[in-house]
Amino acid sequence: MIHYLMNNNLKYIGLLLIIILFGVFSIPKIYERLINSDIKDSNRLHNNDRLSYLTISDEKRKSPDFILTNQDSILISNEDMSGKVYVLEFFFTRCPDICIEMNQNMKLLDDKFADSDEFGIISVTIDPKNDTPSTLKKYSEALEIKSQNWHFLTGERDYIYDLANNGFNIFANENTSFAGGFEHQGYFALIDKDGYIRSRKDSFGNPIMYYLGITDVNSNLQGIEMLSYDIKKLIDE
Repeated sequence: MIHYLMNNNLKYIGLLLIIILFGVFSIPKIYERLINSDIKDSNRLHNNDRLSYLTISDEKRKSPDFILTNQDSILISNEDMSGKVYVLEFFFTRCPDICIEMNQNMKLLDDKFADSDEFGIISVTIDPKNDTPSTLKKYSEALEIKSQNWHFLTGERDYIYDLANNGFNIFANENTSFAGGFEHQGYFALIDKDGYIRSRKDSFGNPIMYYLGITDVNSNLQGIEMLSYDIKKLIDE
């Protein structure tokens, strides 16, 4: 009986060691795969199609104009991003759920492209009453960002909500029934060096418009993976 229990215990210990070793060797590879865009699905990720433009009445749509204050109390406008490929999001620092994952993913982009003068990130708060420049500064320092071109922006509430809902058509709203008191979509907008909003196409040939900044449990190919690859594509254009 004792011999039997010892054998079973050894089996469990062996199984536990296998699980631990799998985690040790596999998790870094998954992270590296994302950073290097080393995905083998050539049909879905490494497609050679030119990225789509968003169009309205057959006119290519540019990023709406904006001018807001960043974490260093410096005014930043869309003109400051001219000549850069940049990603734009709407978030707030007290967000207890999706913003955490969104900015973890943004950090991956920052880690990968921080050394490029042709890349930037714009993070616009939807909680300007709380998210003052000093609050945003502390938030950016906690993220340990590398790029000089990642701007956390704040300004007048109505101006920001108009920019989100009407300018980019990315929904944001105050709602006390949601955690943190706000609801918003977890989308990232991709803007090219000339200020045009760009995206890849879906399986039906239509622009996806925006990239999902959080995990899509129904897809093996995540928005952040596509975005990482497409940023480089636009930088190299």
